[in-house]
Amino acid sequence: MSQLHYALFTGCTAKQSTPELLSSTLAVADKLGIKITILEEASCCGASHLQDFDEFLAHVLNARNICYAEKLGLTMITICNTCQLNSAMTKHALDTNPELKARVNEKLKEVGLEYKGTSEIKHFLYAIIEEYGLENVQDKVVTPLSMFNIAPFYGCHNIRPSELHHKSNGGENSYNPTSLDQLIVALEGKPVDYASKNKCCGFHVELQANHTSEVLAGNALVDAIDNNADMVVTPCPLCHLKMDTYQDSVGKVIGRDVAIPVLHMPQMVALALGCTEKEIGLNFHVQKAKQIFTEATA
Repeated sequence: MSQLHYALFTGCTAKQSTPELLSSTLAVADKLGIKITILEEASCCGASHLQDFDEFLAHVLNARNICYAEKLGLTMITICNTCQLNSAMTKHALDTNPELKARVNEKLKEVGLEYKGTSEIKHFLYAIIEEYGLENVQDKVVTPLSMFNIAPFYGCHNIRPSELHHKSNGGENSYNPTSLDQLIVALEGKPVDYASKNKCCGFHVELQANHTSEVLAGNALVDAIDNNADMVVTPCPLCHLKMDTYQDSVGKVIGRDVAIPVLHMPQMVALALGCTEKEIGLNFHVQKAKQIFTEATA
């Protein structure tokens, strides 16, 4: 296999709130022999909040980020569902609307950039599955996850709207997604099938409707727990933040104890590939997760 090379758009969260996501992503890439160039010049995607305030500015912001991948001639990979959605929305809008593309490029010209539409945008999850290959991942497993029941939590923005993502996620069905399940099987873990795996975590309504946000997260976590999951795994750091850091308050809202580790997708892969405890970064979690490394490597 020729070496894969990607331009990594880290987004904000992986560099600030969840450094374990970035370290485990880079560790996985190293183990798989994937070359990563971090887009250091890139900025926030707008986080689905700027988009509500100024849609044109959001397109300019995301087009600017994509331009840096285009200059490298590389596919831009993301490690956040919301970054994936917003970047893909801008690409779709500009690639299908010449007038909008011209207006955006008029602004980008002020900083010496031009959006051309030559780079693909793909979440790291799908880059691993579609371009590296699950069989190749399985060949690299040194710490099988066979002792764990793992609940995949897809979140919203990686699988919806399906008409936007169908070209970059293998045609995954947003009502019955399977990519995370397949990855868990490749790592020799046991995927947990539960009704909430493709629901919303509540992150984006936290400030506007706190109770609703807590109920959404709580329902998903309890569903995983009641289906005998040992951990939840998500490809989105915003889902991770909501589900890992709010378990105490979520438990009070739904009226029962909630305690389950929530891992980033690359952490799970890094664990199976034999990465170091420091690279995986389970010590950064609010809900205790360090014991997972001990149990897996015992």
